[in-house]
Amino acid sequence: MRFLKSDSRLVGVLLVLAITQLVGWGTIGLPAVIGRDLAADLGMSLSAVFAGSSVLYVTMGLCAPWLARAFARHGARKVMMVGTVVTLPGFVVMSFAHEPMLYFIGWVILGMGGSATLSTGAYIMLNEVAGRGAKNAIGGLMLVTGLSSSIFWPTTSFLSGHFGWRGTCLVYAAMMLLINLPLYAFLAPRRKIATDDGGGPIKAATPPAIPRSTFGLVVCVITMNAFVNFGIGAIMIELLRAEGLAPAQALAFGSMLGVIQVSARGLDFLGGGRWDGITTGLVAGTALPVAMLLLMTSEGATWAVAVFILLYGAGSGAMAVARATIPLVFYDQAEFAKAMSMIALPLNLASAISPPLLVGLLTQFGSRGALGLTFVFSCATVLILVLLGRRRPQAAAVATT
Repeated sequence: MRFLKSDSRLVGVLLVLAITQLVGWGTIGLPAVIGRDLAADLGMSLSAVFAGSSVLYVTMGLCAPWLARAFARHGARKVMMVGTVVTLPGFVVMSFAHEPMLYFIGWVILGMGGSATLSTGAYIMLNEVAGRGAKNAIGGLMLVTGLSSSIFWPTTSFLSGHFGWRGTCLVYAAMMLLINLPLYAFLAPRRKIATDDGGGPIKAATPPAIPRSTFGLVVCVITMNAFVNFGIGAIMIELLRAEGLAPAQALAFGSMLGVIQVSARGLDFLGGGRWDGITTGLVAGTALPVAMLLLMTSEGATWAVAVFILLYGAGSGAMAVARATIPLVFYDQAEFAKAMSMIALPLNLASAISPPLLVGLLTQFGSRGALGLTFVFSCATVLILVLLGRRRPQAAAVATT
């Protein structure tokens, strides 16, 4: 809990972001609960309904670079307020949809708002308050937001049972107006330059500009891991069934994944910032190819599936923290905001492309096709992390040791 001691102001920021990120990520998880209702009412296939999430990620990625300057100039609070206002009509449009076109337009609007409010904006706000010390705060936030589906899936089920899926969309639009917007407007901090241990301001020019090749490596690591994590997470049940597990077994093993991922984030959080994002990534990233190799060579043995879930869940959970905190090793303040906004484009595109691509490989070549590609990506991620570890800025390297 080192960050709580060093800056009590961060506690209030975390509370605001914990609530708004839970609401933000939880509300866009509609298809997971009411997908069949949407498909029946809109005359769409279930896969087309879930494609709305891909539209969301693509839109978020395309909008992110355009927001880099806004984050740097106006600060996260103002950008996230505007993004919340933009998100609101997305749910309204979706509630009035009677054909696929309006449904996908709703997801485009949600993606435009989400590019300003979901994850990237939250990390930038924490960085504005704590600078490089935001690493553990980001881990704490991810620990909470990892529970979004656990909270909002039953919430969505309850609301749709009483008001239908259209009414649920309107309730979620109202939550943006009555919960998220006031929290950003009245409780989120205005941008403030973080201070160093001596109480003086940390100058934005202090960290040297990193080579473009180093930034390229950071982008590759984050994008490839996002491809693996989002893709495997989306196809997990089908992957386990392809390994020979019965549907009930696959569901039981798959449902353990979220708990293990959140637990891994908790262990990183309890580390109190004693290691940076690269170190977290190296340890966690190594577990992923080991897990995939085990599953590929085990012929679907139950013990091997259990070990796979444990290794993959722990590795992917901690790697989610690493993806958000690796840029902190190289950037601070306004440069961090620009870097995160630029990284968001390939990250979100990978998140959108991965599930359908891995499903295609799973269908055509079985589990070996999907596991083989993600194994290669995971090995490449570890190798690039080793290179990045050697390129740490001197100050970050000293802090890590």
